[in-house]
Amino acid sequence: FASFIAPTILGLPAAVLIILFPPLLIPTSKYLINNRLITTQQWLIKLTSKQMMTMHNTKGRTWSLMLVSLIIFIATTNLLGLLPHSFTPTTQLSMNLAMAIPLWAGAVIMGFRSKIKNALAHFLPQGTPTPLIPMLVIIETISLLIQPMALAVRLTANITAGHLLMHLIGSATLAMSTINLPSTLIIFTILILLTILEIAVALIQAYVFTLLVSLYLHDNT
Repeated sequence: FASFIAPTILGLPAAVLIILFPPLLIPTSKYLINNRLITTQQWLIKLTSKQMMTMHNTKGRTWSLMLVSLIIFIATTNLLGLLPHSFTPTTQLSMNLAMAIPLWAGAVIMGFRSKIKNALAHFLPQGTPTPLIPMLVIIETISLLIQPMALAVRLTANITAGHLLMHLIGSATLAMSTINLPSTLIIFTILILLTILEIAVALIQAYVFTLLVSLYLHDNT
């Protein structure tokens, strides 16, 4: 389970260097005509940005650069974490909370600054019976405050569960290789399929995290 332990170099934490490493892998071009890799990358970024920003107004679209940077960062971090002997920062709840809380707080504060009436109206649905008003206000307040925790826990749980399952099946493959070869081939096939699934999960969880932040922003702009 070494992949779940924050690595150190000479006793110093290396998580910061690992977090800063994925952006260095994204290629850039200084030429007027780009190659196929840069063109494909720009097409994917434009497609993702268009899908997330279609529902936003002008004020919400000012967050487009931050949201696109967020989805690229989470996706590259998750994919690099699938490499052998690597570390996935998104398996740490502290890091995911550090991403979720400021983004959620920024969206909520923007909502209270620009649309105070609509923001307060979310705490009390229209047509609520008078005796239920205090209870519903408490429930809606809790549901609002729990949003960043849900964002962080969802990403952490999905990435950790996949890595843990791959670790266990990989250990079982090594253990069975000296006992029963047919069973080893079956387990190894399952491991390959699980790896393909984890690649999809890594990309999907990056998109889900960013899309939920975008929806919180949409509700407050």
